[in-house]
Amino acid sequence: MSRAVNGTIRRKRVKKVLKRAKGFHARRSKIFSIANESIYRAWVNEFFGRKQRKRDLRRLWNIRINIAVRKEGLKYSTFIYGLKKAGILINRKMLADMIINDPNSFKAIVAKVKEALK
Repeated sequence: MSRAVNGTIRRKRVKKVLKRAKGFHARRSKIFSIANESIYRAWVNEFFGRKQRKRDLRRLWNIRINIAVRKEGLKYSTFIYGLKKAGILINRKMLADMIINDPNSFKAIVAKVKEALK
């Protein structure tokens, strides 16, 4: 009876891993065991990177809002409090987008917030 070896299946698995490791530096893209470890590490970093991106974008929105609001004579925290007090339900992403694409409507919102704060 002939011995069963895992040739084709193993070759498929190795090729799949090496294909994913394409672009990695030196042995990380050539040697299966090292490439395999590198891929798993890359997946971990990729996962955390997706979470990090959300944090970074929120920070960017807050900074943009703060800069625009300070030009109007308010602080960021006061502005956010005024939004809630005025009953304006708009998120930071939309506010930051409004600052860039539609500054007139943002100024109108700031005026309503100033009214609500009085």
